Amino acid sequence: METNDKLHNLRHTLAHLLASAVGKIYKFDKIKLTLGPSIENGFYYDINFGNEKISDSDLKKIEDTMRKELPKWTAWEQKELNKEEALNFFKNEYKIELINEIADRGEKITTYTCGGFTDLCRGGHLDHPSQNIDPLSFKLDRVAGAYWRGNEKNKMLTRIYGLAFETKEDLDTYINQREEAKKRDHKKLGKELGLFVISELVGKGLPMYLPKGNIIKTELENFIRKEKENLGYSFVTIPHIARKELYIRSGHMGKYDAMMPIMTDENGEEFVMKAMNCPHHFEIYNAEPHSYRDLPLRIAENTTVYRNEKSGELAGLLRVKNLTQDDTHHFIRNVQIESEIEMIFGLMQKVYNIFGFKDYKVEISIRDPKNKEKYFGSDDVWEKAENILVNSAKKMNLKYSIEEGEAAFYGPKIDIKIKDSIGREWQLATIQLDFNQPNNFEMDYVGEDGKKHRVVVLHVAIFGSFERFIGILIEHYAGAFPLWLSPVQVKIIPVRENHNEYAKQIYDLLKENNIRAELANENGNLGGKVRDAKNNKIPYWIVIGDKEIEADKITLESRDKGQLNQIS
Repeated sequence: METNDKLHNLRHTLAHLLASAVGKIYKFDKIKLTLGPSIENGFYYDINFGNEKISDSDLKKIEDTMRKELPKWTAWEQKELNKEEALNFFKNEYKIELINEIADRGEKITTYTCGGFTDLCRGGHLDHPSQNIDPLSFKLDRVAGAYWRGNEKNKMLTRIYGLAFETKEDLDTYINQREEAKKRDHKKLGKELGLFVISELVGKGLPMYLPKGNIIKTELENFIRKEKENLGYSFVTIPHIARKELYIRSGHMGKYDAMMPIMTDENGEEFVMKAMNCPHHFEIYNAEPHSYRDLPLRIAENTTVYRNEKSGELAGLLRVKNLTQDDTHHFIRNVQIESEIEMIFGLMQKVYNIFGFKDYKVEISIRDPKNKEKYFGSDDVWEKAENILVNSAKKMNLKYSIEEGEAAFYGPKIDIKIKDSIGREWQLATIQLDFNQPNNFEMDYVGEDGKKHRVVVLHVAIFGSFERFIGILIEHYAGAFPLWLSPVQVKIIPVRENHNEYAKQIYDLLKENNIRAELANENGNLGGKVRDAKNNKIPYWIVIGDKEIEADKITLESRDKGQLNQIS
């Protein structure tokens, strides 16, 4: 969750205020409060309402009660209880479960009271809520069902979501942004523009590109390939399955088994549909000996991986089971790490600027210091790798944040988050520094001293996945792609049937010059045909009528600029 402590505490405080207001309206002895955290953009509270049915129409009276109660919330009082005292105070089974867990962990059991309302809580609230919360800066958003503790075997509760920001202006900005995002929804536009389809028979999370969508994907693949080839990348092709032993050596098998279904052939040998490409690329590196003169060696591929994502997490193109990556692996020496990362950032900035992504931030993901057993390698190796990434960011004068526990199991990484045209953040590029896999695969090079040395690996993707990137672009451009990415670049529109022959000549001429043209030969009036071109967000269209044929000229009209000059 991207937020600051003050905003987090404000949202957490409002979750308690929500619970208090619900209790006053629906009576504390008839409902059962569970828990309510701060979340991105707001807060929620899960409540067992018993036989009472709550819907979005009830939110206004709850929200009004919250504002009515807010002036009474002047200060917090913390109290530490022993287990017996806590169990006597909270008599519903949800709080009892939480109390028992806290006690079993040996942690303090604390309650917080404000405005006459007491809740089980570890803390993290806004001081003096009545003074520091703008009553117009929050809004109850919606009602949803939620299983207790997220387990579908447990009872279904009612979850009330709220939005909260430091000011009313920030709240209004977010609400407007969200409304705009609905209009730009890539699933909606993808269907309207004929870009991709998801078939229930094929399966959820398995999008299929239609001809127009495939044009966009192909253009992106060709674009990033050319940019990388200009920097000395070598492109390869690998199979989509591998023996299970490959992933045992890499360590992926055992950590991501659920993501990697196994197939067994007639001889009993087990194969895995690839969920990542690095082990294959490592074996390509090991296919021949290398000298220090060969490094850096940059192996690249636009290739699909397959991940058995949970159905509840699938979302259009943004989260899929088959994702095509612009994957690269840089095999380098220790002394080349910082210069290679700098080169990658140069490529990233150039690429993102082309798409209008000029505002981005850097996150450096490191190990969870409290859970080191999740990761491969020694403390020394990890500290070295983490320090290198931090120093690289400093050297390039990049603002960055440290994200504990977000590293890959084999090394720390840099994640790049960009802002789109309506201000939303998206995670795109990843640069992972890996000292551990070279040991697993014994990847060496012969140094200037004639001795063997371990290579260092950088795992890099600029787009991340083409599916996700295309989904982001659809929403970023609201479906109105720049000319070079537009599936149809020009539409030729004959006014009447007797204009079709001349229109076909123009169409053929454009196609001969590798311009993606479409001929409007459907029935209908001129207005309808032009409207269709606009609705499909085609960059240019040409209307062919008597005047154009007589003058042997065409008039080009633009989606973005209106009518342009006549062209002979």
